[in-house]
Amino acid sequence: MEKQQVLVLGAGYAGLMAALRLAPHTRVTLVDPSTAFTERVRLHERAAGRPDITHPLDALTRRAGIVHVAARATRIDPAARQVTTDDGRRIPYDRLVYALGSRTPDPGERAFTPETAAELHKRLLDGPGELTVVGGGLTGIELAAEIAEAQHTWKVRLITGDEVGTRLSAKGRAHVRATLTGLGVRIEEGRRVAGPEDIDTDAVVWATAMTANTALAEAAGIALDATGRVSVDGALRSVSHPEIYAVGDSAAMTTPAGGALRMACATALPAGSHAASSIIAETRGRQPEPLRFRFVVQCVSLGRRDGLIQLVRADDSPRERVVRGGLAARTKERVVRSTVSMLRLAARRPGAVPLIPGMS
Repeated sequence: MEKQQVLVLGAGYAGLMAALRLAPHTRVTLVDPSTAFTERVRLHERAAGRPDITHPLDALTRRAGIVHVAARATRIDPAARQVTTDDGRRIPYDRLVYALGSRTPDPGERAFTPETAAELHKRLLDGPGELTVVGGGLTGIELAAEIAEAQHTWKVRLITGDEVGTRLSAKGRAHVRATLTGLGVRIEEGRRVAGPEDIDTDAVVWATAMTANTALAEAAGIALDATGRVSVDGALRSVSHPEIYAVGDSAAMTTPAGGALRMACATALPAGSHAASSIIAETRGRQPEPLRFRFVVQCVSLGRRDGLIQLVRADDSPRERVVRGGLAARTKERVVRSTVSMLRLAARRPGAVPLIPGMS
């Protein structure tokens, strides 16, 4: 039987994992304009001065036999099962994996975002001055801590409309506040700003809630949920177009134990692997199994020497127990390194990935 053609849109954690797992079983084409995989969970480190957080894509895809099209998808035609790219190609598919991830909403020209970490670092080299991070979630916390620790000539301020670390336990929030304050970060809680122009500062980093990159799906008539993410069933198939799978930040994924899964590397890698398992099952005439996922911890870096490991329940709600300090920082680093290790394992031995706890 001729192998099916699977087209994967996006080479982030979810898309790349799906492509690598599928490679021995199907013909895989990966569409992404970049020639490198970016460790998105290290963007705060890049802003603070880490020289590089990328890995050549071909080092992972070449051995697997994946065809990488370095272009941007501009149109999906579900009726024709075809994707058009910005360089004029029309690529057919039997199955499509939509893994275009998420982005920080555009704050305008006056502000940086986590995605523009390299440009932000260049601006910091032009200092000194005051840098204001807007957003008290984990992204904003990590950015503020990392930059305050590494860039001593800059004053750092963190503004949030709620408490800092609202998804953390009381112990977790207390440690975050104490560490940030110890690094010289000025915290302003309960302050809402409409945009960067409302802040008197030398540089702004906009680190508010993420938005799913689903404009392409919406234009194609693929069903979205109320949050703007692709609606999928338990096997991660689109509820309106079952030949299309959606994974990672752009998908509205839910599991019985975890509930609605948040946007995170921790959910993207298992989702990418599971979508591949579902497609492989279909090609063998079997009904795919639903995704099973439960949260265990949240890992937060607070500079290079401190961190927080927040233990959570299966649905991601915080327990009171936390791990703090150097041990937490080292644990966070091991977790971050393990993401790239899993992708390299998927390139070498894709069949071993489902054997890893939490993967399927």
